[in-house]
Amino acid sequence: MFTTSSIIENLSKDEGLDYKKLCRLLKLSKKADKAKLDIALRALEELEIINKNNDNEYFNVQESNFLVAKIRCSSKGYCFAVRENNKEDIYIKENLLNHAWNGDRVLVRIIKEGVRRRSPEGMVTCILERTNQILLAKVEIIKEEVYGIPIDDRILSKIKLPKKDAKYKFNSDEKNIVKIEIDLFPICQQEGVGHVIKELKLNNNEKLDTDFVLSKSNINKIDKFQIPVISDIKKQKRLDLSDKKSYMFKSWSAKNSPILPIFQIEKNKNNTFKLWVHTNSIAERLDLTSKKSFQIFFDRFQSFPLLDNWQNYLSEEISIAAKFNKSKINDAISLCIDINSENEIINWSFHLTKVKCSLVVENQHLEALLTRKNKARITSRILKPIKDYVDDLDKIIEISKEFRKKQLLNGKIEISKTNNNIESLNELLIHNPADFSKEYFEPLNTHDIQTYISPLLYEANSIWFDHSNNYGLNNASYISQKLDYLNVSEIIKNSELIDSNIELDENGTLSFTKLVELCSDDNKKRILNKILINALRDNEVTLISKDQFFNESENIISPWTLPSFDIINLINQFNIYNLIINGKRNKNSRGNIINIMNKDSWKNVNWDIYNSSIIKNMDLIFSKLLIDKINEYKNKVKQFRSNMINIKQVRKAENFIGNNYKGLIMTVQSYGFFVEISELNVEGLVHVSTLSNDWYEYRSRQNLLIGRKSKKSYKIGDLIDIKIIKVDILKYQIDLELV
Repeated sequence: MFTTSSIIENLSKDEGLDYKKLCRLLKLSKKADKAKLDIALRALEELEIINKNNDNEYFNVQESNFLVAKIRCSSKGYCFAVRENNKEDIYIKENLLNHAWNGDRVLVRIIKEGVRRRSPEGMVTCILERTNQILLAKVEIIKEEVYGIPIDDRILSKIKLPKKDAKYKFNSDEKNIVKIEIDLFPICQQEGVGHVIKELKLNNNEKLDTDFVLSKSNINKIDKFQIPVISDIKKQKRLDLSDKKSYMFKSWSAKNSPILPIFQIEKNKNNTFKLWVHTNSIAERLDLTSKKSFQIFFDRFQSFPLLDNWQNYLSEEISIAAKFNKSKINDAISLCIDINSENEIINWSFHLTKVKCSLVVENQHLEALLTRKNKARITSRILKPIKDYVDDLDKIIEISKEFRKKQLLNGKIEISKTNNNIESLNELLIHNPADFSKEYFEPLNTHDIQTYISPLLYEANSIWFDHSNNYGLNNASYISQKLDYLNVSEIIKNSELIDSNIELDENGTLSFTKLVELCSDDNKKRILNKILINALRDNEVTLISKDQFFNESENIISPWTLPSFDIINLINQFNIYNLIINGKRNKNSRGNIINIMNKDSWKNVNWDIYNSSIIKNMDLIFSKLLIDKINEYKNKVKQFRSNMINIKQVRKAENFIGNNYKGLIMTVQSYGFFVEISELNVEGLVHVSTLSNDWYEYRSRQNLLIGRKSKKSYKIGDLIDIKIIKVDILKYQIDLELV
């Protein structure tokens, strides 16, 4: 089904598009769908968003008074239209939403300019794309009519249901939430219409948690894959490294987890090394230059863990075809990094290779390697079976540690994650070495070997950005933010965790690493880590084009090393493969052909690397539309992960209602304070209304609640006695009270 957004995106401002071609692009063949398209086109013409030329071809209007934005609503009813690139948000009154819902992509017209500190005000004139096709709701009977009331209180409409759906009326004992499919969104005075497609009886039924959280995060569960054509790998000349020892470092336990790269280390005669990063070759198995094939991925851009398995964006057939099988020769796309005796990168080159995985290195191996006392003798029962590989593994781990030191010196920071002992979350909490959305690293962890491949992959992804950017190629990247928007002094003041006797460096500043070190105990460090994590902004995927230039000091990576994880890795890997296969090569002054896959080879290239047809194909893949959709999907996955952890914490707390615990105050707000029960690894809220012994007021400057009469205060870091009194599965909420 098409959206208003898809119509506009298929129309150019320069060239007209006739009706028949537009129907083909939108894949419309039924009369009913074409009738809806006619209505949408007339409406867009009336709004002067599109127009027709003399040949009856449609095109976008060059100048428009409308702004594209996304609606963001709060539970208190405040709504804003959020624009891209951190531009000022536009306040939208409820009666001017035009039935737009939280998350919808809309066109907004500003009706009142902002003054002083007030935001500009606007109205929604057109809904481009709906974020919800499925709603979670409670079924209620209102004036003998059946309605679905969304459990998301940011959605300000109720949905009319057929009479037969009255059997799903909400029962608080069963917590029977329903999934509603929208048949007609509300228009003018017309109510929204839908029907129940599934009932979820959540009370004491953890099996439904994944389905519930997926739906609440607006993610469709993929049961059937549209499978793009899988091509046999073309007979390309490949470097055969299958006789060399190669290693996969793996913590994920699910059988269908993403395919991790394998590593190989070679020692040269002059005490230098070659570190090989071999990635499973997926990009060359798919026809990504076909728009039809490429758009198959547009409802799934990333793989992510559910609980004991993964929801993958690639079909099982593709994953099996590209999987690194132990002791079997596999095709790979590889990076060779030359490293000197000081573990510094001095050269690199990209290759098509044949490799064989010799060993899957697991957490038990890592722990045995790092804790053994005598490196000369192998006595451990865990290491004895792999003694022929130990020297290689030691060197790879050494390089990983040195790479991380270098990354921290270049301005990156490490923040430890909260420990969690909820067993069902294990796969979800294992470190993902392909996730670069965070502005911080997870420290190297003896109990999670995947933390040790993160420094290696970070360098490999940085190398591809450097290589591709010097050649003027488009790529999809993460750009690390400057952390000057963070006020360290404000963090210290608000948290009251750091001793007042602080020594600043010669520039009068305090590093984040030093800040964490100054915490006097583990409880304070845990709180400070949470404050920092909440203060740091996530990085979004950015489309980098050939006319953009960056300083060497900027940390930018173009991920390509885990193509089975997300489409960003896939298209960047395709970029590498395309350059190897289709990049034009010429001879230098000495008559030697320049290897354009080597470091600094671009300095000797003064010709166009690609012909016009290849450039056109690459522009199809690396488009702003795709990047926007990827970021939107990644935000949904982030929300799913957070909510999955929350609901499992609530499920755990549900078993201990009425029990007393020691708790640590983690956050203070005007309405109460959040307390961590470390014994259970859960966090709940003590609401200010339960503090009945006094009237408590919130002092934002000191970040505490204080009683008017008693002067009793509650602030971050206080240890208090609390009791679990209630849980709410639907809101992922744990209610506590003081003992």
